[in-house]
Amino acid sequence: MSLGSKSSLMTIEAMKKYFDQVENINLKDMEVTLGSKGLSILYNGNPLQKYNGIYAKGSFRYAPLLRSITTAFYDNTYMPIKPNAFTIGHDKLLTHLALQYYKVPMPDTYVVSSIDAAKKILDQVNYPIIMKFPHGTQGKGVMFADSFAAASSMLDAIETLKRPFLIQEYVETDGSDIRAIVVGDKVIVSMKRKAVFGEKRANIHAGGKGEPIVLDSHTQKIAVKAAKSIGAEICAVDMLETVKGPVVIETNLSPGLQGITAATKIDVADKIAMYLYKKTKEFTEKGKTTETTKMFADLGVKTTEKSGAEQQIIANLDFRSERILLPKIVSDLTKFDEGDEVVIKAKKGNISLEKI
Repeated sequence: MSLGSKSSLMTIEAMKKYFDQVENINLKDMEVTLGSKGLSILYNGNPLQKYNGIYAKGSFRYAPLLRSITTAFYDNTYMPIKPNAFTIGHDKLLTHLALQYYKVPMPDTYVVSSIDAAKKILDQVNYPIIMKFPHGTQGKGVMFADSFAAASSMLDAIETLKRPFLIQEYVETDGSDIRAIVVGDKVIVSMKRKAVFGEKRANIHAGGKGEPIVLDSHTQKIAVKAAKSIGAEICAVDMLETVKGPVVIETNLSPGLQGITAATKIDVADKIAMYLYKKTKEFTEKGKTTETTKMFADLGVKTTEKSGAEQQIIANLDFRSERILLPKIVSDLTKFDEGDEVVIKAKKGNISLEKI
């Protein structure tokens, strides 16, 4: 579920290699109705059907819509991004608050309530500094000031916009930063971005050039921790290298994949699709196990092994590519492992497995 960017289309094509069915849902065609009976989610005027998994993403302008849609489906559908992540991750102030709460290293950041308060801070900070708006992507809305005079001039312009903003210490990295793509509890790919001459922003969309980089374990842990702090299993984390170690400057719930794929020669979309399939499968099987266990409990049938006695299980067969997939509860009872050798006896209407 996205706005149909090139990166989203790359991910959709990759997902088709793993899922039986993949649908491309345009966020612009979604509607949410709030009422006393709950949330009503419509797609092209019709109720949105139930899916095993939904990967929702989009720009900050659609954050309220994304949060509403994911809230309606989150309990019964696998989603790699929590509903509140769309509020936190699309707001730089809330992101920094989350990073601070989880003790993720970041540059000193100041939040001000008025232009007068901002001028007092500008009179005390060390220059240069960064001034930025809470909302914006691809480096837009980020300003660089190398002196009090330059910062004051920017304040005059900001005052006319009547928008809140942040003041942040500038970390000198010679115009470079690090982007890491976090998927689950791992950094699957990372690159160093270098700004073009005369530009402070290293973003690819601002003309920056990327090159592959292998992050040390400490930096990887910081990136994963940053993603978890905002409630996302899949996101980009931007960091700066300092003498004290890496600091996180931003997270991105809908990162572009073209630049980092071209720079690293790694099929990022495929790695994301593979993860989505694995987690959706786990979520679906867990749901089936819960439903089966509840059904057994209602019938008074035991489904857990305590004494090693044989258990009787009643369930429908699940076929995947003409192969029988046993319920998870069978795996739990038998304690079979992928490395085990087994004897399989089969005839029409009957099958048995026994560990050697």
